[in-house]
Amino acid sequence: MSTNMIYGNTPCFLNGVNLVESPIKEKDMDVIIYGVPWEGAVTWGDYTGCELGPKVMRLCSARYSTYLPELDHIHISEHLRIGDKGDIAVIPADPIVTKEKIMNFSKETWKTGAFPIALGGDHGITYPIIEGYIKSSGKKVGIIHLDAHYDNNLHSVGDPYGRGSPFARLYETDGVRNESIVHMGIHGPRNKPENGRLAKDVGATTITSNQIREANDLKSLIRKAYEIASNQTDVVYLSICSDVLDHAFNPGGPADGNGLTSYELLSIVYEICKLGVIGMDFVEVYPQQDENDFSSHFATTILLYAMAGHIHFKNKNI
Repeated sequence: MSTNMIYGNTPCFLNGVNLVESPIKEKDMDVIIYGVPWEGAVTWGDYTGCELGPKVMRLCSARYSTYLPELDHIHISEHLRIGDKGDIAVIPADPIVTKEKIMNFSKETWKTGAFPIALGGDHGITYPIIEGYIKSSGKKVGIIHLDAHYDNNLHSVGDPYGRGSPFARLYETDGVRNESIVHMGIHGPRNKPENGRLAKDVGATTITSNQIREANDLKSLIRKAYEIASNQTDVVYLSICSDVLDHAFNPGGPADGNGLTSYELLSIVYEICKLGVIGMDFVEVYPQQDENDFSSHFATTILLYAMAGHIHFKNKNI
């Protein structure tokens, strides 16, 4: 890339932090950021607009550096070349074609060998992203899924690929080991009894927000989740829905109480990425309901903590 603008006045993530030195080519990237501005079926009221997430998250990210004094003064851009690949050209009226576009884009992105981070969009994007990895690599995948909800409904308002259904489709996917799926941070009455039953029936593990908060040793709980996800798999993928956070920390998400604090989520993301994940997504921010863009600003911190963890993992394995 030779410019730090994606389109119009929308900058690359972190304002193209590495572009200050020189244009960055895709083959040289250590981290690839890309947007999936997709929103499928709306499942409740006027909670809509998360297709604007990639744009607003990029705009907010321009405010920040890559320096984290609280994590041993790590300066991420001194260790990683971060590139922004732009957005997938979704077709709002055609979820099936869009799913294929996401899968094919994902497939090509995995081939670069970089650490890819997708900005959503709704949670329906996770299924074709992981499907793209499996088709490009043939490897077995475990998943750590940070969310208030299981997202394993058989369909979402009649749409089998909607935001409430990606894990129902992933349960059915060759290449995903269901016993190596960890639903982590689950909480709240917007889950239904059949969601928990289905997760149990396929062999997935549930770790609730209360179990996280009541753990005597959070790092040990994180290691346990990672051990499950990495058992008999080749790689682990990390998927994060913003509503795993309590609404007090996530005004751009649904009003779900008893969620994680910002400290808890950042700690979990950092420790999981230190152990090693193949890629990740961050989804379900609703900019139109996010006064002062608090949730989109916080997205930058989540991604920086993930990258800081990835640096530790890379250094450990050099």
